[in-house]
Amino acid sequence: MSGNQIAVLLLDLVGVFAVCGLLGSLVAKLGQPPVIGELLGGVLFGPTVLGPWSGVLFPDAVRPTLGAFGNVGVALFMFALGAEFDGSAVRTRLRHAWVVAAGAMLVPFALGVGTALLLPVLGVGQRGSPTAFVLFLGVALSITAFPVLARILDDRGLVRTGVGRLALTVAALCDVLAWSALAVVVAIVSGSGGHVWQVLLLVPLVVVLRFAVGPVLRLVLLRLGPRQENAVVVLLLAGALACGAATELMGLHFIFGAFVFGLLAARSGPGPLVARVRGRVLEISRFFLPVYLVVAGLQVDIAFDPASLALLGVVLFAATAGKALGAFGAAKACRLRTRPATALAVLLNTRGLTELIVLSTGLQLGVIDRRLYSVMVIMALATTAATGPALAWLARRGNRLGEDPFELEAVGVPVGGAGR
Repeated sequence: MSGNQIAVLLLDLVGVFAVCGLLGSLVAKLGQPPVIGELLGGVLFGPTVLGPWSGVLFPDAVRPTLGAFGNVGVALFMFALGAEFDGSAVRTRLRHAWVVAAGAMLVPFALGVGTALLLPVLGVGQRGSPTAFVLFLGVALSITAFPVLARILDDRGLVRTGVGRLALTVAALCDVLAWSALAVVVAIVSGSGGHVWQVLLLVPLVVVLRFAVGPVLRLVLLRLGPRQENAVVVLLLAGALACGAATELMGLHFIFGAFVFGLLAARSGPGPLVARVRGRVLEISRFFLPVYLVVAGLQVDIAFDPASLALLGVVLFAATAGKALGAFGAAKACRLRTRPATALAVLLNTRGLTELIVLSTGLQLGVIDRRLYSVMVIMALATTAATGPALAWLARRGNRLGEDPFELEAVGVPVGGAGR
C-alpha cells in the first residue's frame, strides 16, 4: 500500500470506531444490542445512504485490508462462541432442547427452501449451484444468534429463568446444526462440481484435535494455570487462527476451524480459566468486529422500489413465521404453557451477528447477489431489534394476568421435568 492509501485506511478506521461506537451506545440506551447500531454505521457509510461518496470514503484499494481486519475479529468471535458452548448444560436439558431445536431449525429451513424456489418470480435469480442456493436460503432463515441472545437475556435478568436457560441451550444446538449445514454449502460451492465430500475433511480434523491435540492442550493449560493467563490467551488465540487456516486450506471457511477449536478449549481447560480467557478474547474481537460490520454494511445497496419491498416482505415473513411457528409448535409439543412457549419463540427469532456472518459468507462465495444480501441484512436487523420490545410486552401482559411468561411449568408435567 502507498503512503496515501495507509493514511486513508487509518482515517477510515477512525471513522468506523467513532461512528459505530456512538451508534452502538445510542441503541444500547434504547435497550437494543450494540451490534444493531454498529451495522447501521456500515449501512450509513454504504451506497444506500452516501451513493457514490461511499466509494470515495472507502476506496477499493483499502477495502481488502479492512476486510482482513474484520475477518480476524470474526475468527476470534467464532472461537469465543465455541468456547461458550456448555456441553454439560446442554445434556441436562437435552430432552426438550432437541425437540425445540428441531422445530426451530426445520420449519424455517423448509420455508427458506420454499422462498428460494419462489424468488425467481420476484426477479431474483440464483447464482452458481442451484443446490447451494436453496440450501443456503434454508440455513440463513433458520439462524439464531447465540451471543446476542445471551446478551439480551443477561440485560433483562432472564438468564437463570427456565425459558432463558432452555433458549440458550436450544440456540447452542441450533448454532451447531446451522454451522454444519453451512459447511455443506461451502463445500458444494468450493468444489465447483458439488464436491460435498470436502465437508468430511472436518471429521479427521476433529478427531486429531479431540484425541491428539486435546490431551496435550489440557496438560499445557493445567501447567500454565491462572498465574500465566496471558500465555494462555496467546496460546488459544494462535490455536484458533491456526485451525481457521486449516479449514480454509481444506476448501471450507475459516469460521469452522475457529469454532471447533473453541469447542476443544471449552473441553480441555479448567472452566474458570477458560471463561476468563474467553472474555479477554471476546474483548479483543470487539476491536475488530465493528470493522467487519462496516464492511458488511458497505455491501448493502437497496432501492426501496415495489419489487424490493415485496422481496423484503417475503423474506421477513419466512424468517419470522418459520422460526416462531417452529419453536412455538415444538415447545407446545413438550407440553409447555402458551406464554413460555411464546417467549421461547420470540427469543429464538434473534439473529444478530451470527446471521451477518452467514450472509457475508454467502455473498463472498457468490451464492447470493447484493440485492438479496441487502434485503436479508435488513431482515436480520428487524428481527433482532424486535426481540427486546416483544419480551417487554410479554412481561407486562404476564404481570397483568398474574403469570410469569418466563417460567417453564408444563401442562400436567412437574416444573423440573420441563427443564431436563
